[in-house]
Amino acid sequence: MKDFTSGNVSKLIFNFTLPMLLGNVFQQLYNVVDSIIVGKVLGKEALASVGASFPIIFTLIALLIGIGSGFSIVISQYYGAKNIDKVKRAIDTMYIFLLVAGLVSSILGIYFSEELFLLLQLPSELIPQATSYLNVYMAGMVLFFGFSGTSSVLRGLGDSKTPLYFLILASLFNIAFDLLFVMVFKWGIAGAAWATVIAQGGAFISGIIYLNRTHKIIKFSLFKLVFDKELFIKSLKIGLPSGIQHTFVALGMMALLGIVNTFGTDVIAAYTAAGRIDSLAMMPAMNFSQAVAAFVGQNLGANKIERVRKGFKATFLMSSLFCLLMTAIIVLFGSQFMKMFTTDPNVIAIGEKYLIIVSSFYLLFSTMFTTNGVLRGAGDTLIPMFITLFSLWIVRIPVSYLLSSKIGETGIWWSIPIGWSMGMIFSYLYYKTGKWKTKSVIAQTA
Repeated sequence: MKDFTSGNVSKLIFNFTLPMLLGNVFQQLYNVVDSIIVGKVLGKEALASVGASFPIIFTLIALLIGIGSGFSIVISQYYGAKNIDKVKRAIDTMYIFLLVAGLVSSILGIYFSEELFLLLQLPSELIPQATSYLNVYMAGMVLFFGFSGTSSVLRGLGDSKTPLYFLILASLFNIAFDLLFVMVFKWGIAGAAWATVIAQGGAFISGIIYLNRTHKIIKFSLFKLVFDKELFIKSLKIGLPSGIQHTFVALGMMALLGIVNTFGTDVIAAYTAAGRIDSLAMMPAMNFSQAVAAFVGQNLGANKIERVRKGFKATFLMSSLFCLLMTAIIVLFGSQFMKMFTTDPNVIAIGEKYLIIVSSFYLLFSTMFTTNGVLRGAGDTLIPMFITLFSLWIVRIPVSYLLSSKIGETGIWWSIPIGWSMGMIFSYLYYKTGKWKTKSVIAQTA
């Protein structure tokens, strides 16, 4: 566990981010490997089907991810205040919530899968494969939430290394199972989903066994979990705005996918492959945001406001440098990256154009996420929610629809940085007001 309330600010944040970044890169490999093997072995139709599933998966779990982030913030702040009893009770309450929520998500996802694809105007020839993939993936939601919750708790306590080790293990098993189920057993697109579910479940179970034997605070026992209503309400107040934000973002992704789907299989396949590359490239900004949220949570809990300001500046600088590097790599090698997923020249060309347009504006994304990380760490999630919804639903989706009707799918790609720019401007303006300092769970002294 790492104490952020003393020591060199930049070094603490960087050392915390690095293993978390590596861990999330390995976690993204779940999706990347699935897409590469599916695209190369089963073809662009299967690749497009996998891509069509993820906005639906995100929509079904988005609210719960946001509420879970509220628990992480509460845990972080109580740990900063050295109130270990509250930390333990918050962890128990989070597990109970996530495990029940995982079961509900599985049932809803499987029951409505085909109807959702019809709603998104997915080409009819892709629906059987997409439904097959989605149903298997949703069956493993309890395992996904269990491992995600364990990782969030550890990060809230300042431990970003342990989740990394189990993510690496899971990613390697996922690759092995992908090759076995798709290429050897010939299970088709469902085999790729089974590989992910089994690997995720193995990581969760292994993580729980390890923590029960070695960790001082986390002792997971399904029949000894204690639900704390007061801490649940506190976490809900912080996490619900983020959950609503995630939900509307997910619905926005579905709306954008609905626009993409009207352009046919090649564009859907290109959007899927380029999106996988894009997600990996944006990982540094997202992980620096998570790191500064944990940093801010502990230092506000310890009433060290000046360290929060220093943390914001240090994170902004480091995240910006990483994003500029990612931009250069994507612009130079975008076409080569696309060729990992498919040999279809039209799909490659469409995906390369997406990558060049979007990656050129990663700095906007980095600035927005760093600022929002500070706000989330302080427990101020309501205003960022409204800013995110505005930039997505009032800016990005209408711009995507209008531009795509004029210049084709390229208009969808341009709507992404336009939305980021609005989100960045309003998030930073709100940060400058300083109102976020009054939102801490732990009462601040003057």
